[in-house]
Amino acid sequence: MDSSLASALPALVGGLAAHSRRQRQAAAQKVYSVAKEDPSAILSYLNDLLDALGRPEAQTRWEVLDTLTLVAQAHPQEVQPGIDAAETSLFDEDSAPVRLAAFRFLAAYGSTSEARSDEVWPLLDEAIQCYHGDAEYRDMLVALYDMAQGPISEKCAHELLDRIAFDTKSGASYIQALSENIAKELKGKVH
Repeated sequence: MDSSLASALPALVGGLAAHSRRQRQAAAQKVYSVAKEDPSAILSYLNDLLDALGRPEAQTRWEVLDTLTLVAQAHPQEVQPGIDAAETSLFDEDSAPVRLAAFRFLAAYGSTSEARSDEVWPLLDEAIQCYHGDAEYRDMLVALYDMAQGPISEKCAHELLDRIAFDTKSGASYIQALSENIAKELKGKVH
């Protein structure tokens, strides 16, 4: 990681608690940029990130969730305390980007082990039912495809296959195509 970013990280993370909405948003965006380069650099600041999930503005929350998604892939046990806040964000009635970021985070976390897939699957399943066909649904399917490639449980794989079964046969356009890709990925995980 660039040494200037590393030295700026404490101030950036501190900006997540700034009084100004714009400062919080800018800080969240820059913290995400750091995490893209080195997700492990964020580890000592996870409590600050989790705290930022309670900010009123959507952009700060989705940027933080995107950061946690990056960290989840390499350090899932470290981001587990964010599951409850992600659940709240998953059903945010005012912001589709926040819902999508929460879905991606939960799917990334769930893709890391059988137990984690079982932990988050009920939330993802409910979100699939709520947002099927919404504008962000395509990206949710992409996150499910990524999750399906991970070491998810056979139970989760079965339930995901059941959930997308209708769309693999009768869906339209991208919904059918992505659902078919997910189903192909899951075939080897169910017996």
